[in-house]
Amino acid sequence: MDATTLPGRVVVNGPKDAGLDWDAVDWRAAEDEVRRLRQRIFAATRAGDHKRVRSLQKLMLRSRSNTLVSVRQVTQRNAGRFTAGVDGQVALTSQAKAQLVAAIQRSPREVRPVRRVWIPKAKCDVRSHEMSDCTERRIGLEMV
Repeated sequence: MDATTLPGRVVVNGPKDAGLDWDAVDWRAAEDEVRRLRQRIFAATRAGDHKRVRSLQKLMLRSRSNTLVSVRQVTQRNAGRFTAGVDGQVALTSQAKAQLVAAIQRSPREVRPVRRVWIPKAKCDVRSHEMSDCTERRIGLEMV
């Protein structure tokens, strides 16, 4: 019996038109897939095979597992998950997270500017803090 026939399980790299149930994602399988891709990139880098490294990096960016794990990191685990970026959106519900994954997988997008907030410091100084939107944070995580 494979993962597609088990009740309550979602195939991580399944068909593009299938709806995503965020709460039914097999996170262990998704994280294992991302870990294996990272290991393959590391091995190719160590061997000096730059063509294969680039090919695997492209595969990583298109990977549904990588998108799922990255969105989960940005929307559930990070300390700044409650902070809206320049888009003014925070994905806190399961449905919003699933829509974010679908939007990211559907089409590549242009990079958006960061939102700058000035934080007052001691001795009348201010420091700038830049915040990107939810999608940009996810893209940054995918490249790690």
